Amino acid sequence: MQRTTVHLMRHGEVHNPHGILYGRQPGYRLSDRGQEMVRRVADVLHEGGADVRTVVASPLQRAQESARPTADAYGLDLGTDDRLIEAGNHFEGLAVNRNRAMLAHPRHWRYYVNPMRPSWGEPYTEIITRMSAAVSAALTTAAGGEAVLVSHQLPIWTMRRFVERLPLVHDPRRRQCALASLTSLDFDGRRLVGVRYSEPAGELLVGATDMVPGTSAAAENEGDE
Repeated sequence: MQRTTVHLMRHGEVHNPHGILYGRQPGYRLSDRGQEMVRRVADVLHEGGADVRTVVASPLQRAQESARPTADAYGLDLGTDDRLIEAGNHFEGLAVNRNRAMLAHPRHWRYYVNPMRPSWGEPYTEIITRMSAAVSAALTTAAGGEAVLVSHQLPIWTMRRFVERLPLVHDPRRRQCALASLTSLDFDGRRLVGVRYSEPAGELLVGATDMVPGTSAAAENEGDE
């Protein structure tokens, strides 16, 4: 059987001075640190001899910018796959880290009825369906080599919990999916044989901000007052 690796890469740090939960909103670009992060990922892959044959990204700006250095390093066209997009969330557009009290407003109560789904955003099962399809397509395109799929924290972490047969419901503070990290799925043919995690830009996480840092060294982005 052919050995193929699909790297699920999270985008780099975002320029988000107001600490907005940006979700699927357009126009959020990488910060200068974020640009350095994603260049570091490209360097680590290329200099390490990774056999990258396809690079595909979520349509959101921060993902497209994160994928570009790796595509350029390998002389590849950058593909776009809507299935890699950020998870939908009722609370996008709010500065949720700065003022958690806003989440207790009665207008939001109906979104808390089922945290197992979750009822405030895209269901975990729908995330798994689309991410699995994107990975399957990459297995075909990059058969015998490696693929880089640039996505977002929740879709990547949900996919990892699915393939590791863990409950999809989880504590966001325990997500191991740092900015510009790689969650690497190793396949023998189409059979998953291993899951690896790495932070090629790990030293740049100190001093970085993230809406949901999880277990990383980045700080929580509370934004400006």
